[in-house]
Amino acid sequence: MTETAYAKINLALHVRRRREDGYHELETLFAFVDQGDRLSVRSASQDTLSTTGEFASGIEDPFGNIVAKALAALPHGQGWAVDLEKQLPVAAGLGGGSADAGAVFRLVEQAHGLPEDWMARASRLGADVPACVRSQACIGTGTGTDLTDVDNDLAGTPVLLVNPRLPLPTGPVFKAWDGIDRGAMPVGPLRTVALDGRNDLEAPAISLCPQIADILHVLREGDPILARMSGSGATCFALYESASDRNEAAAKLARDHGGWWLMAGALR
Repeated sequence: MTETAYAKINLALHVRRRREDGYHELETLFAFVDQGDRLSVRSASQDTLSTTGEFASGIEDPFGNIVAKALAALPHGQGWAVDLEKQLPVAAGLGGGSADAGAVFRLVEQAHGLPEDWMARASRLGADVPACVRSQACIGTGTGTDLTDVDNDLAGTPVLLVNPRLPLPTGPVFKAWDGIDRGAMPVGPLRTVALDGRNDLEAPAISLCPQIADILHVLREGDPILARMSGSGATCFALYESASDRNEAAAKLARDHGGWWLMAGALR
């Protein structure tokens, strides 16, 4: 079996407060791109994980990888040999590890079905994992694990992802957040919430990785529907009215900023 681990982007991310348990109270608008990592699975005598692809070297401990943890968290019969083709950069605000785990859950669902408590099992692996299992646009609250549906009027919208090829761990970005509650996320369909929302982690992320500001400046020069940082960075995204607009922007970026990582796709 094969499955795509769809790249996750936060069209909006409102940080409301620091919680006593060390986590943060969030309101976020999850969306997913139709591109990402690829997982292939075949039967084996025991569970194994191999990694290939451009960003395979970013996975330092394959046995402690979230893919291995997701596999261990679910009953799936005999052993599975999993090959992970790592096409998404690591520590990039795209939920790459969570997306990989979500793909494992969908593979197990295809083969055996999921246990009734799958959401709890997914939440224990990471705050983004339940959303990544579904890989459909939704609103996340709490730490991001409480999910509600949203009217997706942006499905099929062309999107361009850009990363400066610099990892940016989530912890330091949250730590650099100024603690100011700038208000609740707006309500409405996906497009309204995205355009009227914000990413409260953009400023602290830029303070740690100034190249994010450079990417946003270049993306906004192309007059997209929206350009914003995803998650805790350093990946930024731009939404476009047409695939030709996206492709033109991608060609210009590849020509003028060849060191940046690019991925073109469309919202699911």
